[in-house]
Amino acid sequence: MAITASMTPEQVRRRTLYSGTIGAIVEWYEYTVYATAAALVFGPLFFPAMAPGIGQIAALATFGVGFIARPVGAFVAGHLGDRIGRKATLILTFAIMTVATVLIGLLPTYEQVGIWAPILLCVLRLAQGFAVGGEWGGAAIIAVENAPKGRRGFYGSWPQIGVSCGLLLGTAAVAASAAISGDAFETWGWRVPFLLAVVLAAVGLYIRLNAAESPEFLAEQARMIEAGEQHKAPLKVLFKHHRKPLLIAIFGRFAEAGNYYLFTVFVLSYVTTTLEVPRNYGLVAVMIGSALNIVMIPVFGRLSDIIGRKKTFFLGGTAIIVTAWPIFALVQTGQQWAIILGVALFLALGHALVYAPLPALYCELFPTAVRYSGISVGYQMASILLAGFMPALAGAIVLWTGGTGVVVLIIIATTAIAMLSISFAEETKDIDLAAVGQPTR
Repeated sequence: MAITASMTPEQVRRRTLYSGTIGAIVEWYEYTVYATAAALVFGPLFFPAMAPGIGQIAALATFGVGFIARPVGAFVAGHLGDRIGRKATLILTFAIMTVATVLIGLLPTYEQVGIWAPILLCVLRLAQGFAVGGEWGGAAIIAVENAPKGRRGFYGSWPQIGVSCGLLLGTAAVAASAAISGDAFETWGWRVPFLLAVVLAAVGLYIRLNAAESPEFLAEQARMIEAGEQHKAPLKVLFKHHRKPLLIAIFGRFAEAGNYYLFTVFVLSYVTTTLEVPRNYGLVAVMIGSALNIVMIPVFGRLSDIIGRKKTFFLGGTAIIVTAWPIFALVQTGQQWAIILGVALFLALGHALVYAPLPALYCELFPTAVRYSGISVGYQMASILLAGFMPALAGAIVLWTGGTGVVVLIIIATTAIAMLSISFAEETKDIDLAAVGQPTR
């Protein structure tokens, strides 16, 4: 149902919140299906000429290829989002992601077209990365800028569950397809979750078309028209006047950016290829952990409205550092219950605590005129610096060292960097969002 003039402000806020959240779920479903397929089958399908271990690293590296395009998507979407609006930009990123996902599901394999198979796979993966580069910022902003006073952390946390909902749905789709197709999973079963994106996209596009534009953006546009001001390039203003918050946004993500993919993508590959346990052990662990993550993120988002963004983040960072070694010790037992407990511990506690307050915190760092650009560039620069190739790097470390000790040290170090970065931010939970930042004219 479309937004109508008869709706109350609260109804409009809720409708827009649901629209952003469901759209994020669909996009992250599509992204997760790729990550799962890369961990499970892309090695033999697209890199069969390589030794199994090297082929698996190459498959995980294609997952990282998408992160190269993320900053580009962030720059483009940020510019468009600050110039033409949050809603139109989100519709564009949604369409690009869906088309790329469906085409991946139709790709021929190396056996059919040779070297063109991995080349086309990487091209489509770049398109996925471009779309995601502009997705997170828009979904976060439209939720936070529509939030009532004192609840920005809670509202902003809802698009965050889109990642885990997409992870849960994508992993479940792959698991169901694997169960149904059986031995034919590597032949056609892996394609089904990609092609299902068409159905989900129809629902998601309808919902996004009926979302409301951000009131903060509309107010800023009206102010500029009344003052007779000309639009300035948001990126130029961002890099000239807002370098400190941009650096905080980049390094603040280090606690979850790469670590999230270590516990959801790398672990899938590790338990299957290194520990040689059944594929479903990792899939079930990720699904259960994602379900708990979905429940806890809004809880911790609301917590950030009460005790502050920084305190909530620091609790999560501490939890990640303290539990990093025990989690890997659990996974290395090869027991299904231990793998489930380890993944669930990270996703439901450490990750949820650091991830929930980010949308509100990041939106509160930047003024309206450059907010889409600021949080998109900050968020996605961290992705290319750390997240994208972390599963492949971890796989290479395990292959070369024979253990996961170095991986644990990386988790601890990156989390400490994030906590240090956030310590330079002011506590912003009570700030007036419309008054954030210095004048940019």
